[in-house]
Amino acid sequence: MSKEKKPSAFMKPVHVSAALAEIVGHGPMPRTEVTKKLWDYIKKHKLQDAKKKRIINPDTKLAAALKTTKPLDMFEMTKIVAAQLSAEPQLARR
Repeated sequence: MSKEKKPSAFMKPVHVSAALAEIVGHGPMPRTEVTKKLWDYIKKHKLQDAKKKRIINPDTKLAAALKTTKPLDMFEMTKIVAAQLSAEPQLARR
């Protein structure tokens, strides 16, 4: 007997906040896709610090989504983004 694999929680579609949707597009989409699109945006606009690669320097659009204009560590950014993801569409609209 073979067990059916359940999809990973990372692959479960989530809804994104309106501010984050300006960068990654409107959901629902898997968390992995949100992360990929966010990093595509960061690299395209050269928002990663040249010397300290872990530091992100938000531009105006990213600052609106992250609710900060200060440079932040990529792990801090991940926490902020996670708070803007929701299984329910109305909760992600903050």
